[in-house]
Amino acid sequence: MRKTERYPVEGSTSLWQIYKTVSFWKVAKCFIVIEIARITPFLSWKNWMYRTLLRMDVGKRTAFALKVTPDTMFPERISVGDDTIIGFNTTILAHEYLVDEYRLGDVKIGSSVMIGANSTILPGVTIGDGAVVSAMTLVNKDVPAGAMAGGNPMRIIYTKEEREARGK
Repeated sequence: MRKTERYPVEGSTSLWQIYKTVSFWKVAKCFIVIEIARITPFLSWKNWMYRTLLRMDVGKRTAFALKVTPDTMFPERISVGDDTIIGFNTTILAHEYLVDEYRLGDVKIGSSVMIGANSTILPGVTIGDGAVVSAMTLVNKDVPAGAMAGGNPMRIIYTKEEREARGK
């Protein structure tokens, strides 16, 4: 199970009550910053925008590819280690609004991680140092350090120990 905090709502669905949970102005600011960063070709500018304007914890030499979308409501709940690559059009979510509740969870991506293109990372997930996530993966649970994971639903393809045993 992912590590999320659950907040029940009454009446209409949780998404209809969004501005009771997060400020409209915060969402507007985050949306504008993220949309600019998505198309910015300069990695250092993206990292500066994420660190400074969105308060994300972004490591040194981390590379967010073109069109990566961090969470637009709670980006401060995302941390990414050093020397990590996040592939084209990946989405990193720290929230999920459901019919009768919303959930928040920290997303922790380690150092020297490679996340393939078009992946989606759900709230409350930890991806360990040196892990590899294949393209188009729905990361719905933790990925151990050094492991390779992929698919929908995601599964561990091999662990760090299995990789070392094969000499890769």
